[in-house]
Amino acid sequence: MKKSLAYKILEAHLVSGDMRPGGEIAIRIDRTLTQDSTGTMAYLQYEAMGVPRVKTEKSVAYIDHNTIQSGFENADDHKYIQTVTAKHGIYFSKPGTGICHQVQLERFGVPGKTLLGSDSHTPTGGGIGMIAIGAGGLDVAVAMGGGPYYLPMPRFVNIELVGRLRPFVSAKDIILEVLRRLTVKGGIGRIIEYSGEALSSLTVPERATITNMGAELGATTSIFPSDEMTRAFLRAQGREEDWQELKADPDAEYDEHYTIDLSELVPLVACPHSPDNVRTVEEVGPIRVDQVAIGSCTNSSYTDMMKVARILKGHTVADGVSLVIAPGSKQVLSMLAANGALADMVNAGARILESACGPCIGMGQAPRTNAVSVRTFNRNFYGRSGTASASVYLASPETAAVTALTGLLTDPRISTANIDVAMPERFFVNDNTILPPAPDTDVEVVRGPNIKPFPINTALPETVRGTVLLKMEDNITTDHIMPSNAKLLPYRSNIPYLSDYCLTPVDPGLPARAKERHGGFLVAGENYGQGSSREHAALVPLYLGVKGVLAKSFARIHMANLINSGILPLTFADPADYDRLDRDDELVIEDARRQVEARGPIRVTNTTKNETYELKLNVSPRLTAVLLDGGLLNHTAAAERKD
Repeated sequence: MKKSLAYKILEAHLVSGDMRPGGEIAIRIDRTLTQDSTGTMAYLQYEAMGVPRVKTEKSVAYIDHNTIQSGFENADDHKYIQTVTAKHGIYFSKPGTGICHQVQLERFGVPGKTLLGSDSHTPTGGGIGMIAIGAGGLDVAVAMGGGPYYLPMPRFVNIELVGRLRPFVSAKDIILEVLRRLTVKGGIGRIIEYSGEALSSLTVPERATITNMGAELGATTSIFPSDEMTRAFLRAQGREEDWQELKADPDAEYDEHYTIDLSELVPLVACPHSPDNVRTVEEVGPIRVDQVAIGSCTNSSYTDMMKVARILKGHTVADGVSLVIAPGSKQVLSMLAANGALADMVNAGARILESACGPCIGMGQAPRTNAVSVRTFNRNFYGRSGTASASVYLASPETAAVTALTGLLTDPRISTANIDVAMPERFFVNDNTILPPAPDTDVEVVRGPNIKPFPINTALPETVRGTVLLKMEDNITTDHIMPSNAKLLPYRSNIPYLSDYCLTPVDPGLPARAKERHGGFLVAGENYGQGSSREHAALVPLYLGVKGVLAKSFARIHMANLINSGILPLTFADPADYDRLDRDDELVIEDARRQVEARGPIRVTNTTKNETYELKLNVSPRLTAVLLDGGLLNHTAAAERKD
């Protein structure tokens, strides 16, 4: 068998399982990352496991999400993460060091390694040749404790890149073209592997832009080979010893194959409210723009920022536009400050934000009512910007910068700026704000009053019954399920507080209804739970008593998080049954434990309409046991008692 690169790395890390599509595999995890939005819960779960020191090669905790300190809550979480990581052998990236994926690429990315992160954009690491996968915090906690990561054996998709990008067309346009072709569901159950002659012209930061937004395809991960371009990046970071050549076998076998000619691409934009709603900038036309935001883990590299600075130099941002720029890391910000590019940005009228996620996750810089915001970010879901009435467009840094100057969505090819920015031969390296762990476990872990215990389910009962609390459409995101704006992010350690906001973008009455009825079921369409890895989108429904979700299909990470919480993720055997269900219908699953153990169709009776539906529970024998025990923590504890 001629093997793809992704297959080779998975095979080298295989702990158990059958490497055929449909089977479940377990892989060894070399490295992990967390960020502060998901990290507090992950470390609370890690503490509950009772493992004194992490067993990975290297684990890093980043502070990059909850950085607006309008009250004590975020600072308390930061202190908790700093002390708990020091105690348990984890590196700590202080606030201001940068966005986790940008810093991980710069300082910790190693070709051929596996990386598991409690952030859905962890696949950014595929740009340097890693198998980098986003997961829920509990899965990351288990990996830090030495456990393998389980996943369905993916299919392999090859995207061959040929030709060469024309001026003012960028890596962002490549991934937007992929999204246009494959859609936000096109990568589910797949690893996207890039190849082709064009790779010799794509730097590691450009590759990372592409693998970063592979998350929007629903893909397990995306990966580029490790080649001389990878070696040059690591050499410039002072880490050439981490390099090794990695590539697919000649004539490697793939399940699907696509070819994209880069020379045919033009500037693209994703229109509201989905990353796959892609059109050319020219097609959308010169719509008036109120805000431009440049940065995020997708487009905040040194070369991206330098191109923006060159476009802005000597010009002034349009009167009606607010331009905000967030360099991705302290390294990038320091280099911009040293070479004068930062001054060019400021003099043009840009507002410089700290090196953090910021407006990408709704943490500040919410646009005005009914605004049009052009952003270099990866998601434009409804309400994610913090302003429900805003229309958010996703574009390249080049398109965003030119648009900021004209005040209209503008094809960047009108610019006369020289944006031929070379990769530095040496990056500025200063790791003084990445703190190593303490040499032993004699560290006091500091917990603020906002850190509350997380909910834990009970074993699956013989009969599961409840009301349909809410019926939803396709592509409900984790932003819908558990909003993550600047007002709510400080409470990511407080599940009871967050419960009052669960699914409120869909139905403001859902939390009260769930509490009044002591839980029940949720019904949804296709791709339920797409978007971020936040397991709060499972933990908060668990707190509200949600027993199961009936959907046409699930996004990978969210389905795993539901199972980890002991919530049944059921898919309709006949999608037409979705149309037969309504809010307030009473549902019951008799002999639930026997049905789940049998791993056949799950029969759900609608006692309101006197109907019975067949649903599928597409899980492995191991996950069946997890659901029977009421979630992964219960299952782990039960396994330890048996030992």
